[in-house]
Amino acid sequence: MGGPGEPPEGTPEGAPAGGEDEYRSVVFDESFVRAARLQEYSAQERLDDHTHAVRRRPARHRRLSKQAVILVLLIAVAFGTAIYMGVRHPYQTPAAQRPEPLRMTVIPLAPPGPVPGAEKPADLFAHSQAAQFRVGASGINLPSARRTSHFSDGQVMAALTTAKDYLVESSLDPDVLTGGAVRSARILLDPQQLDQFDESFAHPAADGRHAPTGWLVRFDPTKTALATPGIRVHGTLHATETDKNTLEVTSDHTFVYALRPAGKGEHAKASLFTVRRELQFRFDRDDLRMRQAELLVSYMQAGPLACSADAANQLRPLLAGQKAKAGGPAGTDPYATGDATALCGSLAATAQPSL
Repeated sequence: MGGPGEPPEGTPEGAPAGGEDEYRSVVFDESFVRAARLQEYSAQERLDDHTHAVRRRPARHRRLSKQAVILVLLIAVAFGTAIYMGVRHPYQTPAAQRPEPLRMTVIPLAPPGPVPGAEKPADLFAHSQAAQFRVGASGINLPSARRTSHFSDGQVMAALTTAKDYLVESSLDPDVLTGGAVRSARILLDPQQLDQFDESFAHPAADGRHAPTGWLVRFDPTKTALATPGIRVHGTLHATETDKNTLEVTSDHTFVYALRPAGKGEHAKASLFTVRRELQFRFDRDDLRMRQAELLVSYMQAGPLACSADAANQLRPLLAGQKAKAGGPAGTDPYATGDATALCGSLAATAQPSL
């Protein structure tokens, strides 16, 4: 037997020996090669045993650089500061302030004698100062809208149009006039005035703050009916800029209604009832965008009315043939708080139809 590492048939001739044993491991003769076992793997075996020649390196965890982290922090701080300043701005504009309560005055006008009447409302209008007045909303003319220092033509026109809409809904709507719906006028008001509006109708009071007739014109439906839907109107609208965030519109209109006693039919004599309304509206930029208004002042003169009549909740006109009772308005107690001073005026004879 040959020693370890020796070919099966012994040391070949001419092969190195002795001190050259260190080269035996790398010297293969013909007999060694023939004795070697050869095996060729199939394609599937080569695929199954396949290994990568190059070792894959594990994926590195990417980390943000310091500059990226600082940039993200700066953006977050700037964004938070912008939100804070928007919510807690130390210099609040008038648009963020709560609207003032409506200040209202209602003055009854008592006639000097019996109220003139006629079967046909057209005859009454023809013989009155309202003969040349227009009918309905056409009598509320819009002036030309001119831009101001801080408001465009369109914004000024929006304020004028909203004021006109409120006048139409609060002075000409038959449902409102007969003491029914009030929503058509209510939805045109600044939302922050709605509590005062609702309180006025829930608990009417002659205190200069909670009189329904300060918000709109309405008659007692149990006593009064419209003789004709054609209401005569004449007046003016005017818009001004009060500061860079506020527009104000003032209106001054006279409304003339033809009335009959409720439930008496068309054959009952009609009479005229005149209402002079002066209103002051305020608009901030949110109001202009939402087409709503803040009503600041409402001043109304109405007649013929009896001075003793309560004109805060509903108007109870003196109709054809009726006269005002002698005496002035109801007494005023200067020690009482909350109620406004009772006022009453005298209706001039020229304000009545000359039949």
